[in-house]
Amino acid sequence: MTLIAQISDLHLRPRGATCFRVSDTNMFAERAVLALKNLPQMPDAVVVTGDLTDGNDPREYDLAREILSRLPMPVYVVPGNHDGTLAMAQAFKDYPGIRAADQKPKLSYTAQIGELQLVALDSSIPGKPYGQIGEDQLLWLEAALSANTAPTLIAVHHPPIQTGMHFMDTIGLKDADALGNVVQRHSHVKRIMCGHAHRAVTAEFAGTVVTLAPSTAHNSALDFSKDAPAHFRLEPAQYYIHVTTPDGSIATHTAFVEQAPGPFSFVADEGISWP
Repeated sequence: MTLIAQISDLHLRPRGATCFRVSDTNMFAERAVLALKNLPQMPDAVVVTGDLTDGNDPREYDLAREILSRLPMPVYVVPGNHDGTLAMAQAFKDYPGIRAADQKPKLSYTAQIGELQLVALDSSIPGKPYGQIGEDQLLWLEAALSANTAPTLIAVHHPPIQTGMHFMDTIGLKDADALGNVVQRHSHVKRIMCGHAHRAVTAEFAGTVVTLAPSTAHNSALDFSKDAPAHFRLEPAQYYIHVTTPDGSIATHTAFVEQAPGPFSFVADEGISWP
């Protein structure tokens, strides 16, 4: 069994600053890391699907390293639109994957995590909220998927699917169709792990499953109207756990950062047994 935790959209700020003057993203990230450390089974790795920083600020990368270094397992990072490829590559140059990554002009790499292959892609475009993988990186992806046919998770910040939330869908992945053309040729791609939308979303794409992880901090308000403003709520923070199952498939679980009351035992009551 292989366990991979996915967190996303930390939006870390320089110490003492909040995001949009409301969201204490630094505190929320620290709580998320603590929740991962307190899991009953330690994940084999943690994947952070972009927007580690809010402003691509060196102080924010320093804080990201400090917080993520508390995790006892390998951590894999990909850039989001709030990050920068070169800044992230420099800040995390000693992290697994990035040490051997193709860093110009995109930050992409592969890693073996238990029985799973991770393929990390860079969809960031300097100064733009939307994303694009680009022809060169798609050619690299084709070669990587052809070279290793182990069950594969692709990690990329911008989702290649529509969420139904208009204000997010306008800043999605611009070359989603081109990515789909590559992915559909490789049935061993079991998940495409994304962030960006600040909501937990699951969708079909190119013969596989796309999971959009919620933010560890603030999340987009659930509003499907075309004229909905870009607004967010401080909902209970969540993250994903992807786990291989005995039948060879992958199950994705949504977990909450804050501990709920419990656990309580399932017991027989009035002649009714469980399960």
